[in-house]
Amino acid sequence: MSKDIRIEVKGAEESAMEAVRTWERAEQGVAPVEPIDHLHFQSLETLLSVLSARRLDLLKVLHELGPSSVRGLAKKLNRDYKNVHQDVALLEKVGLIQRRGDKVNAPWERIIAEIRLAA
Repeated sequence: MSKDIRIEVKGAEESAMEAVRTWERAEQGVAPVEPIDHLHFQSLETLLSVLSARRLDLLKVLHELGPSSVRGLAKKLNRDYKNVHQDVALLEKVGLIQRRGDKVNAPWERIIAEIRLAA
């Protein structure tokens, strides 16, 4: 089974309501059809600032490499260590990168982005 993460632009209230609905379904014993992790951004601008082209490239390379040190990742990307370290820290903070000890990993097979055009 592939591990996916769904990224959506949602306000805090809408995200909270979704969490309540999920909780209620779980209490009723209703399992999700397909377990997918979610990540919500409050605006498209925020999403795009976090998922820049360089950071998406970093995620792809890290996924291909598997668990890697930040230094090894910077070398593979042919980028400055400091900049890669900052990008990894941000992506880890939002949940797109996971850390175990001195290794980081991008476990996602797919990042599914959903952007609504209407409220």
